[in-house]
Amino acid sequence: MGFVANTSINLGLAILAAILCAYIAPAAAGSGIPEVKAYLNGIDAHSILAPSTLFVKIFGSIFGVAAGFVVGKEGPMVHTGACIANLLGQGGSKKYHLTWRWLRYFKNDRDRRDLITCGAAAGVAGAFRAPVGGVLFALEEAASWWRSALLWRTFFTTAVVAVVLRGFIEFCRSGRCGLFGQGGLIMFDVNSAKNSYSSADLLAVIFLGVIGGIFGSFYNYLVDKVLRTYSIINERGPIFKVLLVAAVSLLTSCCSYGLPWLSHCIPCPSYLEADRCPTVGRSGNYKNFQCPAGHYNDLASLFLNTNDDAIRNLFSSGTSKEFHLSTLLVFFVAIYCLGIITYGIAVPSGLFIPVILAGASYGRLVGNLLGALSDLDTGLFALLGAASFLGGTMRMTVSLCVILLELTNNLLMLPLVMLVLLISKTVADSFNQGVYDQIVKLKGLPYLEAHAEPYMKNLVASDVVSGPLITFSGVEKVGNIMHALHLTRHNGFPVIDEPPLTPAPELCGLVLRSHLLVLLKGKKFTKQKTMAGSDIMRRFKAHDFAKAGSGKGVKLEDLDIKEEEMEMFVDLHPITNTSPYTVVETMSLAKAAVLFRQLALRHLCVVPKTPGRPPIVGILTRHDFMPEHVLGLYPHVVNRHK
Repeated sequence: MGFVANTSINLGLAILAAILCAYIAPAAAGSGIPEVKAYLNGIDAHSILAPSTLFVKIFGSIFGVAAGFVVGKEGPMVHTGACIANLLGQGGSKKYHLTWRWLRYFKNDRDRRDLITCGAAAGVAGAFRAPVGGVLFALEEAASWWRSALLWRTFFTTAVVAVVLRGFIEFCRSGRCGLFGQGGLIMFDVNSAKNSYSSADLLAVIFLGVIGGIFGSFYNYLVDKVLRTYSIINERGPIFKVLLVAAVSLLTSCCSYGLPWLSHCIPCPSYLEADRCPTVGRSGNYKNFQCPAGHYNDLASLFLNTNDDAIRNLFSSGTSKEFHLSTLLVFFVAIYCLGIITYGIAVPSGLFIPVILAGASYGRLVGNLLGALSDLDTGLFALLGAASFLGGTMRMTVSLCVILLELTNNLLMLPLVMLVLLISKTVADSFNQGVYDQIVKLKGLPYLEAHAEPYMKNLVASDVVSGPLITFSGVEKVGNIMHALHLTRHNGFPVIDEPPLTPAPELCGLVLRSHLLVLLKGKKFTKQKTMAGSDIMRRFKAHDFAKAGSGKGVKLEDLDIKEEEMEMFVDLHPITNTSPYTVVETMSLAKAAVLFRQLALRHLCVVPKTPGRPPIVGILTRHDFMPEHVLGLYPHVVNRHK
């Protein structure tokens, strides 16, 4: 009956989360950190920061964690913070009647990007109660462009998060908020553990770093394979997403309820009072499960607990005999495998908690095996194991180090945590990329790295421009513009002034697709091919051309252009950017790639080196710098570079 009740409740919560994700906001599935990272690199994928995604992320994460999945809330909280920041950055939401006039001051690309960076930092600070770790996470992992002003803004944001959290924890200390607030601002305090260590312990730490790098890289490899498999299933429709979630939920419930039966009952420690061991009807270290009075089941104490309490149990100091070696091994294998198959289903799911649980279990296992040979407590070995696995999967160093220190309140462990993170990252980097980088690539998001690929030095800018190039005259026929908009999905078009407006054809600038749609909807056309910029400027205001929020911009289907209007002309000069960034066609592709990323460009015009030719050779976008595109055109350049 207990198994049926446990499985039924988990299944019901899992299906609720899956229905929200599959039918309302598919973009809310998964961690959300890769999508936020991609957005801050300049990739505005569909609905990743929409209000519907925010709603599903919050409630889907609640249902997913409560359903007993091996997932965390940390990644979804980063995505949640970014969604809230995006809502503020686009002036609110007219669709949901959440608009404020003062928010229009943030309605530009730079401020919106800064707000979303602050939102991501706030998510980490709220999830781990680590304000400084949140700032460093935004700097190391999330943001592609950083400046000094952004540092104090993220720091201010996470400081506010810490103050608000402290206020809620004080309010909830009496137990009126359930499990929230347990542990205060220090979630997993290991400060009471013995911190002395010898040179022999350093060898054990190095060993932990090496196996953390190996396990982490293998974890990333398996996650990649599982995500590719799940994408085939998920493409078949929302109902298949829900069925996949239900299947994983049943498997997770069977493991969490069935595996503790393999463990033997252990007598409660004599120094503990009867109300502390076993724990019945509440969270804690010593779960009674099926054991007689005065005994506990160590595997049930890990499986049938909240994620936070399971981590506290593994990090607990002075309890080297609490968990058998077989228990730690079974728990590690189960969490390792369940974490892999759970990530990728249609449920908001973070990777931090599964990785910390798996790493802490094998870290404590190593500590128990060393026994009297080591001066370090087994709880500290669990902390170092978690650090090694985090470094092996996520490849972060500084931010993870500070987050772990803020989580555990143990500054004396700083040298060992730094060492184990560096070793695990170095070992794992020799096999594959970090898990978030792999997911960005798997989703097909054109992420621009900070450095150019070596083979780009063998190519020039004109080698990779995509054709055919579509250009407009400064005063263009409406029918030609409509034809180009229907024919292509380009977001920018060169505007060329021709005689008699200029003595020879010359590049006037670049016009955006969104601005063309606004202009055509206003229908300020002329029957003759004449410049009418002053009339157009009186008809429109500057905010008409501001970047629209998600789903609010003018679409091609919204235009109602009559047949006679197709033969009329419209002046493009008022909406043309007359100072676009340009590079000469013979510039090294590597230099162009670095320039494109550092200036956060969307379009880069390539102009001819010699006169007497058309004034523009082509336009470079981020897709033109992707390895798939470049190597597809010139597969021999890699071998030539080698």
